[in-house]
Amino acid sequence: MPVITKITKQKRNEERYNIFLDGKYAFSVDEAVLVQYQLQKNKEIDDFDIGEIEYEDQIRKGFNKALVYLSYRMRSEKEIADYLLEHEMGEAAIEETLHKLRRYGYVNDEAFAKAFINTKVNTTDKGPLQIKTGLKEKGISNEIIEALMSEREAEEWKERAAAIMDKVIKKNPKLSPLQIKKKTQDTLARKGYSGQTVSAVLADLSVERDEDEQKTAVLSQAKKAHNKYARKFEGFEYEQRMKQALYRKGFTMDEIEWAIEELSEED
Repeated sequence: MPVITKITKQKRNEERYNIFLDGKYAFSVDEAVLVQYQLQKNKEIDDFDIGEIEYEDQIRKGFNKALVYLSYRMRSEKEIADYLLEHEMGEAAIEETLHKLRRYGYVNDEAFAKAFINTKVNTTDKGPLQIKTGLKEKGISNEIIEALMSEREAEEWKERAAAIMDKVIKKNPKLSPLQIKKKTQDTLARKGYSGQTVSAVLADLSVERDEDEQKTAVLSQAKKAHNKYARKFEGFEYEQRMKQALYRKGFTMDEIEWAIEELSEED
């Protein structure tokens, strides 16, 4: 049976020790593992003991790596498992490491999810669907996600969606109300707001402009349509194409005819 002939402290990491069996280097262990298994010179250990020691040491290393990883911010269990897997740690040792982290209170998916939701709500304009997707990517269970998200009132999401709609209106003074409605709808859907919330917000859509602002908007869209059709069509066909394009964007026929007249005078 192999005998421990020498134990030396590592120079780069004083909490780890090199174990020599029968005069040859065999493996290294953490100081806590050294104490746990009472490893000392002249002690005999067999292959089963070595396997058990190395497994316990792997858990210890995984635990320490996880603590460093957690020192930057909260992590979900999946994030930690993926991180340890990247460092070539076995699945059994990873699960045991997670169990140890849970026992000491270093990981808690529910607490992580709650903090994640609060951060997204307070620092972004993302909607509930996008936040749920983010949580699922972090490995949070559907049960936890639904329980925490249900604590948020529907009115809160509507208010957030309405704020986004206001931004769309302010940033697009040259779009027609119909275009703004479509842009708002697309923006809210992309950010993860439900169809019900989007419909409720759009029902309250109101684009208030004075006459000059509305003329600026229709003329801006008319110029875009003109650049598209002027080289391809003339006369009646050009005018019909222009009217159809601008009408689809939500402008009135009076506004459209005025814009076409303005363009003809500029030419």
